[in-house]
Amino acid sequence: MIELEGVPELIDPVMVAAFEGWNDAGDAASTAVAHLEREWKGEVFAALDAEDYYDFQVNRPTVFMDGGVRKITWPTTRLSVVRIGGEKPRDLVLVRGIEPSMRWRSFCNELLGFAHELGVELVVILGALLGDTPHTRPVPISGTTSDSDLARRMDLEETKYEGPTGIVGVLQEACTHAGVPAVSLWAAVPHYVSQPPNPKATLALLNRLEDLLDLRIPLGELAEDARAWQVGVDQLAAEDSEVAEYVQTLEEARDTAELPEASGEAIAREFERYLRRRDGGSPGGHATADGAEGGSYLRDSPGGRGRPPKPPKPGAGPGPGSGSGPASGPDDEDSSED
Repeated sequence: MIELEGVPELIDPVMVAAFEGWNDAGDAASTAVAHLEREWKGEVFAALDAEDYYDFQVNRPTVFMDGGVRKITWPTTRLSVVRIGGEKPRDLVLVRGIEPSMRWRSFCNELLGFAHELGVELVVILGALLGDTPHTRPVPISGTTSDSDLARRMDLEETKYEGPTGIVGVLQEACTHAGVPAVSLWAAVPHYVSQPPNPKATLALLNRLEDLLDLRIPLGELAEDARAWQVGVDQLAAEDSEVAEYVQTLEEARDTAELPEASGEAIAREFERYLRRRDGGSPGGHATADGAEGGSYLRDSPGGRGRPPKPPKPGAGPGPGSGSGPASGPDDEDSSED
């Protein structure tokens, strides 16, 4: 039995989770949850025991100085709570950690124990995969679930994927078997520029989360960071004719595939988001757990952006991964994860 102390009774709570590692290309998903916690000043109330789930030779602890005293931070998964104010306040339970090295079933059961004790009504798991998508176009986001009723109600894909999976797929199935509604949102990250960070993919995940939960997320400087990221990749691609040619090939394939629906649901969704932001205040937004603005105990993972590797010839498949996900993405099902 999990006993929670110091956590108030929550209002319509939704659990939003992301895990660094195989399911987190470009650190896009974990950065999205870190953004939510930072903007809404999340309060950490629990951390899983690192000894139970992590191989410290794979995910090593770090040493730091605190007032002249050496301390160690162990890799783990932490849970925090944020309250979203407004006319209809609600709470988010944020889960941010690292894909466990072992005992995945116990790991999922422990998270589900917290979800049960907190009265969580929906679990949303964020992920990012590497794919054949151009950086110049909107980031493809797929929403999937194993629940056919939930798929119809929330306009999601019912996943049919079969093959290797990561902690995102395992946790979603654990939720389904436990009777907890669960959804996965996946961002497709260009495989030829897979180095973190990828603010454009993070922004796309947060926009899709807004639509799914019908809320307004303060974006801070994320939109500006996404534009700067794309300009930077444009410049890098322009320096290499092979990369530029390959990007053009991806653009043509993407535009052809999406032409019939480009002006329908996408435009309507963007207009709804515009109205929601206009009603809620300025587009940049300000914080707001309890109307305050501030930082977070979490910091985005550092990481530079280097020159993209030379891509494979069209038709040869995606290039090698960067360590944040497999070459064709976790659970490679063309944006149809469980």
